[in-house]
Parts: sequence; structure tokens; C-alpha cells
Amino acid sequence: MVSNGADFPPVLTAAMAAELLQIHVEYLRKLVREGKVPCHRFPGGRELRFLRDELLEWLAAQPGPAHTDAHAPAPGPAAT
Repeated sequence: MVSNGADFPPVLTAAMAAELLQIHVEYLRKLVREGKVPCHRFPGGRELRFLRDELLEWLAAQPGPAHTDAHAPAPGPAAT
């Protein structure tokens, strides 16, 4: 079951943010390095912090279907 984020606190560590997004933490760090994911750091610190609501808004803004139906047939070539 996919979480809507309500089970997560408002400020997340990298591990928690990766869990929320259902991706590996190293992939999340790569996205941060590339500037693709909203992230915050304490001044002079290396620790990453993420705001839950920012991550959910970022995720919702990504291209592609927001919901996939496992029972729907996969799109195929158009019939001629």
C-alpha cells in the first residue's frame, strides 16, 4: 500500500524521504546532487533534510500517470 505521507513527520531525514518516495536512499541523494528534488541543509552541515509536503508536491508535479491501474491492459500499438 502506498502512503499518502500522513504517517511521516513534517521534516524528514534522507532515509525517511527515500522511504516516502519508495526509492533507494542513494538514488535520492543523486537526485539532490542534480538539483531535481527539493532539499534543505543546516548552515555548514552535510545532513540533508526534506519537508514532507514539498516532496509530495514535487512528486505530484512529475510527468506521467499519477495512478496506474494494475488491471488495465498495457497500451499497445494502435489497430489499423
